[in-house]
Amino acid sequence: MNDIALLDATAQAELVRSKQVKPIELLDAAIERIEQVNPQINAVVTPMYDMARKTAEGPLPQGPFTGVPFLLKDLTAMYAGARLTSGSRYMKDVIAPLDTALVRRYKQAGLVIAGKTNTPEFGLVPTTEPKLFGPSRNPWDTRRTTGGSSGGSAAAVASGMVPMAHGNDGGGSIRIPASCCGLFGLKPTRARVSLAPILGDALSGLVIEHAITRSVRDSAALLDATAGPEPGDPYWAPPQERPYAEEVGADPGHLRIAVTDRKLTGEPVHPDCMAAVRDAAALCRELGHEVVDASPPVGGDRLIDAFIVVWDAGVANQIDAMAQLVGRMPERDELEPLTWTLYESGRVVSASAYLLAIQQMQLMSRQVAAWMQGFDLWLTPTLGEPPLPLGSFEPTPDNPRAGFDRAAEFVPFTPLQNVTGQPAMSVPLYWNEAGLPIGVHFAARFGDEATLFRLAAQLEEARPWASKRPPVSAV
Repeated sequence: MNDIALLDATAQAELVRSKQVKPIELLDAAIERIEQVNPQINAVVTPMYDMARKTAEGPLPQGPFTGVPFLLKDLTAMYAGARLTSGSRYMKDVIAPLDTALVRRYKQAGLVIAGKTNTPEFGLVPTTEPKLFGPSRNPWDTRRTTGGSSGGSAAAVASGMVPMAHGNDGGGSIRIPASCCGLFGLKPTRARVSLAPILGDALSGLVIEHAITRSVRDSAALLDATAGPEPGDPYWAPPQERPYAEEVGADPGHLRIAVTDRKLTGEPVHPDCMAAVRDAAALCRELGHEVVDASPPVGGDRLIDAFIVVWDAGVANQIDAMAQLVGRMPERDELEPLTWTLYESGRVVSASAYLLAIQQMQLMSRQVAAWMQGFDLWLTPTLGEPPLPLGSFEPTPDNPRAGFDRAAEFVPFTPLQNVTGQPAMSVPLYWNEAGLPIGVHFAARFGDEATLFRLAAQLEEARPWASKRPPVSAV
């Protein structure tokens, strides 16, 4: 079963289809790996083994991933009857009353959900260190962050517990942990995946659901299984021309790629991140693409200012909404210091200030969209620095927002695509001298995941990463 664990989800599903392995065998092996490795990295916080075994015993739907073990991030996505903590002591006893549309689609795809993964409180920072569960640890170096907020999912996939796991992304929360843990992470176009039935959108469209995977083809096939609107959605992404799985291996053609190796504020990134992006640019040239130095006409400070207003208001909204599930408002000591501070700030954001921030974001989106007409893709580092030591985002006694301020330095690129709604991906092409993965980031035009999948598959073939295993691994 260890050999099977090295396979991606697509290959594991094929073994089930050909009756070479049973779903319950895949699940029991995954549970064994979780129990073996989780004490070292704290990726899975809510085991769902009994539910999963009942599912695996069948009958299962005939989908693209029938019988494949899977993990669900403990934020936003609801699984009826399972705990939904959002990484918060305030919500530690909440049980989800229903399946969200995404979870229904996961089940219809045949996935067997074995547990829920760690996340920072309400997904607010780019590390996974909630006070409720304690930190997730990076399998490449357990002293360092997994990234966030889908850090538990990334650690689980990187360590070999499961071949892929759910994540969501409101400022980079799929792409950041993918970079930190040496995995493939794609943020789809805004509204590509429905947030039904509870939400129309989240944070005025900043948040999108998908997954962290080892292989490009798994990401594509999973998006095929989950994409598309639900009745009542306020808006949806442009329809895809054909299944994303068919884009994997398709010729990407001759792409014109802009490359930026400095932050939008003009400040330099860490030398390792600059080396990674220059290495990726050289690889793209070798593959026949045109790569030119260019940056969009967007000021980093303007982006940060508008993002913070929407984020603060969003935190207040999220906690007020969660109060309906909990049945009461939170006490101050039930929320972490940063969360309480953002909650208080968000409650005093005026309607006018919020709408002005949205207008500023929409203006930036138009500027970026116009600039992208001259390019097929935009290449940057995923992060401004390699994975940071655990504790780097802790508040200080005199500044409870210190972790949030530190986040802006660490993630200077990924939030822009949440603002514009563009699809973007982190690709694991580079490891530094310390053995830490350094992701590179490609953004495409709105609605154009197809180009990302074509290029990602080409890069995966040119420089395979699936065989790279971290020091902490179940396989």
